[in-house]
Amino acid sequence: MLRRSRHNLASRIFDRQIHSPRPGASINSVRRFYENLVPNYTIYDIDCPENSFRKFTDDGLYLISFSRNYQELIVYRPTWLTFSCKGEDCDFHGLPAKAKKFESFFTQLYCVSLASANELICKDFFLYVENNQFGVFATSTAQVHDAPAIEGATPGVPPIEKITFHLVRLQDGSISHERVFRDDFVNLAHNMGVFLYDDILCIVSLRFQTIHILQIRDSGHLVDLREIGPFCREDDELFLNSPSQYMLPPGKKNQDELSNGPQQQDVQGSSFLSGIKQRLLSFVFRGIWNEETDHTLRVQRLKKKFYFHFQDYIDLIIWKVQFLDRHHLLIKLGSVDGGVSRNTDQHPAFFAVYNMETTEVIAFYQSFADELYNLFEQFSDHFHVASRNSLHVNFISSHSNNIHVLEQLRNIKNKSSCSPQFVKKMVASLPFSCQSLSPSPYFDQSLFRFDEKLISATDRHRQSTEHPIKFMSRRQPLIQKFKIKPGPEADVVDNRTRRISSFLFHPFLPFVLSIQQTYMQPTVVNIHFRR
Repeated sequence: MLRRSRHNLASRIFDRQIHSPRPGASINSVRRFYENLVPNYTIYDIDCPENSFRKFTDDGLYLISFSRNYQELIVYRPTWLTFSCKGEDCDFHGLPAKAKKFESFFTQLYCVSLASANELICKDFFLYVENNQFGVFATSTAQVHDAPAIEGATPGVPPIEKITFHLVRLQDGSISHERVFRDDFVNLAHNMGVFLYDDILCIVSLRFQTIHILQIRDSGHLVDLREIGPFCREDDELFLNSPSQYMLPPGKKNQDELSNGPQQQDVQGSSFLSGIKQRLLSFVFRGIWNEETDHTLRVQRLKKKFYFHFQDYIDLIIWKVQFLDRHHLLIKLGSVDGGVSRNTDQHPAFFAVYNMETTEVIAFYQSFADELYNLFEQFSDHFHVASRNSLHVNFISSHSNNIHVLEQLRNIKNKSSCSPQFVKKMVASLPFSCQSLSPSPYFDQSLFRFDEKLISATDRHRQSTEHPIKFMSRRQPLIQKFKIKPGPEADVVDNRTRRISSFLFHPFLPFVLSIQQTYMQPTVVNIHFRR
């Protein structure tokens, strides 16, 4: 009697017909089909336009790209290579000549001009609103490094003359709304300064230390909900400027004092701490105050842990923000130098959880706090906030939903000689950049193993390798499921030349674009797909 393999595609289809998956495990059961549906064919160095390809949208409907001069948005619809064959055994025939053309796999929908003459599209920034298929793009002018200081601006943060956020309806390329920030600084690299949660958009102004909360309406408009920074509630500014704030004690109502009251209030107002900073200081103060019940010990502890570090707390600025849900923000704070740097790992950092409805700070951690690391390890999915409308994004592998990722993390922890440094390194990625992970099932670590130094779900460029990147079966560790080789098919290795590769995985199809860029050489684009 012949035993059929339980790992081939026909067997999986047969098992699906006669067996029902466990309750709540139907999607995981279906995803195992990807072990058999892998990219098994590569077309090297295809003939494609000289665009900067950004990514596939999370629903797989669009491929986002920008023109070579970063002035225009070009959007494609992914299709599939189709051709006819005469005779039998068509599977063994070679592909037609048109397979080498980019147009055989993609259809251009439109080309839209976004940037003006002195602006450029930020090539690393793009957010997708999946429920109504809007795309959020950004254009900006160059930084001004010798700009004069102005009131309310954070010293040391260089301004950008103009930053424009464009809300584009991806179905037809129409620009629905634009929001302009002038003489400001928003960190647009890899979506670091902007976060999207369902239909709510958060934009962090580093220069003016303001968190702008906007809503994306179905009509295609960006509507202001609130601003958090100098003021926390909508009526804070109105209250501070109300006549009741200028009332003087009885017996001092002479004409000079009345006339100088508002002017004096303006001077004092300029020295006020921002609303969010006052909320943070009051939380830290109350936490230290409640640690002791004895008055003498309480005063000593406040002197040591609060007043001694008071100026350090004052100097903190907001670096980065993410939504935890519709009401809570995770805020990362640190020095000015770390705020404008692409690499913040070397700078001390603090984390605060802020409730937008009550305007209260409800938690505060240093970057090496074990409590924060335990939350990061056990509830990693809560930091990777996904849209409620996106199905496959909810299956991105993390420490809290995949035993293999958790084992890798604990192995690194066990090898670490210094626990505080390990904790600081692990939580340095918080808050996570929005939509920075690919939802492709080929990055599901319960299905495949791969070298994360060469490729991962994180949206980043990688140092190119001369060897193909192998994807091994997780269930059968010795079996290679498929491999991806960036660059030309017959590549001549030159160790003196630095080559950078990026990989664009379709969110659910066995389809990958590998893009290799080499200094002073043409870009090489390969297509890896299932034939």
